[in-house]
Parts: sequence; structure tokens; C-alpha cells
Amino acid sequence: MIGCGAALLLVLIVPMWRIDLVAPQYPEGLKLLIYPHKLGGDVEIINGLNHYIGMKTLHTTDFKEFTILPYVIIIFAMLFILTGITGRKKMLYWLAFLFVAFGIIAMYDFWRWEYNYGHNLNPDAAIVVPGMAYQPPLIGFKQLLNFGAYSMPDIGGWIFVAVGFVLVTLAFYVWLRSGSNKMANRPLFFLLVFSVVNFCSCKSGPEPIIAGTDHCYFCKMTITDLRFSTELLTDKGRIFKFDDLHCMMAYVKSDGNEVHSRTSYFVADFSFDHALLEASNAFYLQSSALRSPMGGNVAAFQLKDSLLLAQKHFSGEVVEWGTLKTKN
Repeated sequence: MIGCGAALLLVLIVPMWRIDLVAPQYPEGLKLLIYPHKLGGDVEIINGLNHYIGMKTLHTTDFKEFTILPYVIIIFAMLFILTGITGRKKMLYWLAFLFVAFGIIAMYDFWRWEYNYGHNLNPDAAIVVPGMAYQPPLIGFKQLLNFGAYSMPDIGGWIFVAVGFVLVTLAFYVWLRSGSNKMANRPLFFLLVFSVVNFCSCKSGPEPIIAGTDHCYFCKMTITDLRFSTELLTDKGRIFKFDDLHCMMAYVKSDGNEVHSRTSYFVADFSFDHALLEASNAFYLQSSALRSPMGGNVAAFQLKDSLLLAQKHFSGEVVEWGTLKTKN
């Protein structure tokens, strides 16, 4: 607990969050760093770009959070250290509850800040795109015109996550080991543990593909047949949708900068509701009779029995994911 309190004090001098902007005209990228008490990084350049699209410019003095947050961090650091010195269980439990609650409130405040800046635009701006909003993602990737925006914790943010994990784990362990974990005390703890587990388990996953609305990232055609649709998800949360396996693999071969070993591949289940499956866990049938949109002529199945039934109708060849990945 004392070590966690000292780690929180370190957060006062390092960035907590970062938003990276990537575009062809800025090959090295632009970054917005959010410290507990100020904004850093390429603030002036980003403000110049914001002016053209009607977004408010960013200034440290406009955010009251920068006045309050350093004191909140110091108070939490002192509470951690005091809890470690006194060894009081009730203080440990309440500190865990307050710290998790603070994290949830802080993330909501950040989302609200992003929403206001991304939606409240100047109608007289030089560049006006009807219906367009420029709200960055809370966590992960989002495409904003020709800019790709990546939002993620920085050093201070990861310290907060690590300290919170240690705190809640320790509190739960002490509670289980103590003889006072009566039924009257359980609702608060189960609520706390559920909130933490639910929050920590949130991670980016495949996004449903909408027929007639989404477009293939490679060939730019509208995706109309969900049975053959596929999707890529990068480790930074960026999503690429395709109308069939052929287009996805053609894109992988054409752009090595975006796709690397940690990219996740998803394919639609040819049967049932066409839900997206992990490509490595699916079964595949290749047949010219399938007539997929771009000639890949490969269908994926969650169940092998479904593949065998389809094979009777399309009389194709069963293939492995590894073979498809190298040949297409």
C-alpha cells in the first residue's frame, strides 16, 4: 500500500493519457498528451487543425479538472500510505471502493469532454461536413476524415490501472482471510468486485458488419452479402471490414504497415446468423459454386457439421485457415 501511494505521486509528473493522430500529411504523427495539470505534445498544431473544422481550441486553463486533479491524486496517495501504516481493514475496503468509483467518474468526465469538443462545432468553419462529428475514441481507434485517432493510457494511466488492481486484489484477499466477512458485509464487496471485473474485462472486439451500409476497405464496394464478410482488428483497436476473404487477404499483402502479427482475423459464419468468428477457430469450404462477391469462393463455419451439410450442396474442398492465409 505504501508503494502504491508512492507510485501515485509519480503520476503528478508524467502524462496520464495520450491521443495520437496519424494522417498522410503527418507521417510522423501528432500527439496530444494529457497530464494531471496540463496539456502537452503538439497542442498548437492540433489547435490549428481544429480551427479549420470548427472545433474549439485546446487550452489548459479551460479545464477545471487540471486544477482539481493533482490534489485528488495527492489525497489518494496519502490515503494509500496511511492505510499501509495503520493496517486498518475498514480503511482498506473504503479506499478500494472510492478509488474504483473515482476511476469510473474520471472516465465518464473524459468521455463527456471528448463529446463536447467533437460535437459542438462552429457552423462557419472553413471545412463543414454535414452530419460529421469529430469525437475521438475513449479507448482504441477511430477514423476522423483523413486522420486516424488512437486514444490510450500513457505512463500515468497505466500506473493508475496497476495501483487499482493491487488495491482491489489486496482488499478482497484480506476480506476473505478475515473472520468478519459476514453476510452483512458482502453486498458492498460483491458490487465492488463485479464493477472492477466488468471494467477490466472491457476490451475491443469485432464490430458487427451492416449489410448495405458498410463498405469493403479494399475494393470500396458496399458489403451486401454477410455470409462471406470478414474483418480485421489491429492491436490498437482499428477495424477494417471486407466483403470476402479474398479482399481481406489482398489488403493484408498490400499494406504491411497496418497489419502485423498481433492483428486479429474474423470471418462470418456462413450458416445461422452470420456472426463473426475467430478465423483460426473456423472451418472452411472452398468451392466455385459459392460465388462470393470478389471471387474468393470460401465459406466459413463455426461447426464442422454445418460445413459437411454445405459440402453436399456445393461439392467443394475442405481447407485449413493456415492454407487460406498463405495462398489468398
